[in-house]
Amino acid sequence: MSGSTRRASLRTQRRLERYALPVLVGVLFLCMWDALVRISGSDLFPKPIEVARGIGELIEKGLLHKYIVASLFRVTWGFTLAMAVGIPLGLFMGWFRWAFHALNPVIQVLRPISPIAWIPVAILWFGVSDAAPIFLIFLASVFPIAVSAAAAVANIQPVYVRAARNFELSRFDLFRRVIVPATLPQIITGLRIALGIAWLVVVAAEMIAVSSGLGFLIIDARNAGKRYDLVVAGMVMIGLIGLGLDLLVRRMERMDVVRWGYHNQ
Repeated sequence: MSGSTRRASLRTQRRLERYALPVLVGVLFLCMWDALVRISGSDLFPKPIEVARGIGELIEKGLLHKYIVASLFRVTWGFTLAMAVGIPLGLFMGWFRWAFHALNPVIQVLRPISPIAWIPVAILWFGVSDAAPIFLIFLASVFPIAVSAAAAVANIQPVYVRAARNFELSRFDLFRRVIVPATLPQIITGLRIALGIAWLVVVAAEMIAVSSGLGFLIIDARNAGKRYDLVVAGMVMIGLIGLGLDLLVRRMERMDVVRWGYHNQ
């Protein structure tokens, strides 16, 4: 087999692994879902086709777009604020040992507190408005981002630092030209984790703190006539958008400045 034929075969295999396998697993999952509902004889849990009709109903009424935009608006603001604070804070803690010893105990005390526990405080401070879920998303995201950034600095291979010092770089240039690029792969991994948490939190917050968004859709559909087809439709949309957000962040891994940090590309 020639080299070009082998490369073409590898490309075909990778396309099948990337696209065909997920589609096959998705179809099998839908078939199992439909079969289990039919076997159980449940009148409450909807079949996939009923969920699809529910999504179509939401689209026809113009509600699905509004719910998705409302949720994404809150996640965008909360997550952006978390990145603006968490990345510099984590890099600062990782670069200066005294800052790590001073700030890490506070972060480790606040980090395990569930963002859901902050909902009464958020409503007290911000009322029933977009500011409340944005605040909760910020809290849920900022700590994982800061911890991953600090760990990224601490895990830099010493050979990079020694090589840079051989060129007599200043401390600022060392940080800007070596430390920051070397930490980007691990920071992006932290961003993926934090974004998943943020998407979870916005749904929970919307069930309590506001009257719009996908979380509100789920709780409203349950209360208004027990429309469980719409409940599951909201769950499906949450999962699909979560997948899309993760793929969006993963595209950052393909940038040249961070691509070197990943083994399997």
